[in-house]
Amino acid sequence: MEMEEVAASEKLLPKSYRSNSPEEIRLLAIAENFQRQYSHLCPDRKPLLLCPVNECGVKKFVSTSLRPTPTIHCELFDWQGCASFVADFLSLVPLDPPVEPPKVLSSPTSVLQSQRATCFEYATLLCSLLLGEDYDAYCVSGYAVKEMCLLDQSMQQCPLLDPEVKAVQDVTPEQKDQDDKYSVKLQLQLKSRFLAEQEKKKQKAKAALLVKQKQQEEKDRQLADPLRGLRVHCWVLVLSGCRDVQENVFIDPLTGISYPTNSDNFLGIESVWNNLNYFVNMQDCSNGCADMMFDLDDLKTWEPVLFGASSKKQLIQEVLKRKEAKMMGKGNLVQEGVPNVLEMPRSWVSYIAISTEALKNRWPGGKKVIRYKQAQLERFATSKRLYGVVTRLTKYKDRGCTEVATVKEWYQDRSDFLEEKEVDNINKITTERFRHGRKRHLLFLRVKSLTVGTEVEMHFSGARVDDLVRRVLLPKELIELFEGRSDFLHYRHVYFKKHIQLLSENSHTEEVPILKVVERFHRNGSKPANEDVAERVFLIPEKLIELTYHLTEDRLIPSKISFIKPLGSEKRNAQEISLDMISTFQVDLSAKPFTAVTLHKMLVELMEVEEKVTHHIMRSVKEMRDVVTLREKETKEMKLWSRAAALVHSRKQKKENAELKNILQKYLSEEIDQDVKKEGLNPYFDIETEEKIKIIQEQYMKDTAEVEKTQEWLKMKLDELRKHRERDQQHCDEIRSQIKAALQQLHMDMRSGEETHKDVQEDLCQELKLSSLMDS
Repeated sequence: MEMEEVAASEKLLPKSYRSNSPEEIRLLAIAENFQRQYSHLCPDRKPLLLCPVNECGVKKFVSTSLRPTPTIHCELFDWQGCASFVADFLSLVPLDPPVEPPKVLSSPTSVLQSQRATCFEYATLLCSLLLGEDYDAYCVSGYAVKEMCLLDQSMQQCPLLDPEVKAVQDVTPEQKDQDDKYSVKLQLQLKSRFLAEQEKKKQKAKAALLVKQKQQEEKDRQLADPLRGLRVHCWVLVLSGCRDVQENVFIDPLTGISYPTNSDNFLGIESVWNNLNYFVNMQDCSNGCADMMFDLDDLKTWEPVLFGASSKKQLIQEVLKRKEAKMMGKGNLVQEGVPNVLEMPRSWVSYIAISTEALKNRWPGGKKVIRYKQAQLERFATSKRLYGVVTRLTKYKDRGCTEVATVKEWYQDRSDFLEEKEVDNINKITTERFRHGRKRHLLFLRVKSLTVGTEVEMHFSGARVDDLVRRVLLPKELIELFEGRSDFLHYRHVYFKKHIQLLSENSHTEEVPILKVVERFHRNGSKPANEDVAERVFLIPEKLIELTYHLTEDRLIPSKISFIKPLGSEKRNAQEISLDMISTFQVDLSAKPFTAVTLHKMLVELMEVEEKVTHHIMRSVKEMRDVVTLREKETKEMKLWSRAAALVHSRKQKKENAELKNILQKYLSEEIDQDVKKEGLNPYFDIETEEKIKIIQEQYMKDTAEVEKTQEWLKMKLDELRKHRERDQQHCDEIRSQIKAALQQLHMDMRSGEETHKDVQEDLCQELKLSSLMDS
């Protein structure tokens, strides 16, 4: 029955799969002749892989099994994407026996259907894709280490395990602006050269020990493989010069990883081929591939099967010459070259079609598991993604992979916007990262279980109204960091009297007493430094408020003011301020001291600010509790969203809107009486109207209370201002009356002076003795 099914499937294949053309028959004869001469001249070397049979049992030359295939998928436009797809899409069939090349080489199209392939079929598919993307690629038949031949990556580090990154340090009060340009620079710390040299020696000894251990592991691995140097493997060679490839590289098609051509994983090469020719290696491989040259046009190092066949470089040069001759106007004078003895026949393989579905569900069975050194990597196809998991990386404590250390997962299309989640079982830390668009603009959430209480850290995007970017909740502390606020606040540190429980039953109704609040502000350039607050401290139980201002130029000590709140301040029934309740320190002695009215106003404003800050802290604690509770609920009720689901949701919403419109149209029809309309519309709008009225009333009560509070404050201030205004008005009236009297006296004096002057002149003229003097 199975033989009949195979025969029926072979009949469905194209004719080129089941027979050979005259050109192929001629090429097979040349290949057999070349194989006989090669075996005669090199009896110590193994037979070449020249003409294996395909899936239909027909002999085919290996170069004709390559079908250069350009693709329309942007993921396959470069060699990294092609190698990754081939490595993920296929599952390995080991060679049997492992020291001989395969007898059967299936076509890339059949391999794509079965998703099972030997290393030679891996390399054939990958090389076909690379040739279609204009790479100078070749299949390589040679020898490699056991781990590469069997796809054993258990001795390699997982590529997703980045080097150890220092954990984000918690914000503490000591982490002030250490880089303040006005701060006093610390003295140079003296270090011992002897101790430094001893430390270097220790580091070198540790590095040497690690290298020795690695070499010993490599040596044990080599000794454990009796077939080292004999295991046959096939990979891909990409030569430099095309597609911005700077150096020759090897690509292992089983993993999709690139290696330099002198890598120790490759122990020798028998031959290479592409869709134009086949080349036999004539170089010594006793030192692996480290000393090999890959100039395939050099007949001393590479023996071609088809002499005179065009290579990729020759074809490129010929095209360039034709373009140059065409530009020079000598296209008709270009002489045709001597015809080649034999050109490679056209590939017998059909067009290699890769569907979008194959790219999405690229792993056989929808899942792929790779074991690394103390780690396991799992990748899931779209149809097999439980809870939206795309990739899962599990790291173990021991080499035997029995005890899990950390589990990191990557997600897609989740309704809670979760992208990454990492669970650290050693330190009991759960870290989650979200994409933009989540409620409260949450991007990062880290929960750490402590011996007493829980530590929670949150990061937010810059779209929040309060400009909060980071919040850390410790058992007895709360730290908030801001960016870009109009009041220049960037840091707030709150100390609580007792531990904060986020997950307890009474956590939502529990009141948390505050001991101390520390706020720090950036420099406001529109204010003088001695009027710009740098730090504000509220000591709640002590009823103390402390202000520290920014440093002025050429000063090392800032100005400070401290207030002691009067009794009854919570009811805004403050007593008169006395000098004992205020402590001021001004660096600039020439500055004008604060008046009693100014200090009173500052105290009232600070008391209002303290109340607002307290309410904000309570809201922050409640928000963190709500986020933690919501995350537990979302984890249990998670939904997956995709483009199709979004489209269905959109259509459903449109349908609901259309139904609502039809309902309204029914009640708005002119044929129905107005009373019927009213009775029909009320059930649909009563609930919504009541909710709106409730919200408006709450806002009205809140605004009314605020207005009354402001009016009381203004009334108190107006009384004081009225007294000052009456005193000032009386003083102004007195000055005006004095000015008026002075002006009247001045006019009177001027008139009397003029009259006296005239009388004196008349008397002088009447005197005979003085008349002569007056005339002269």
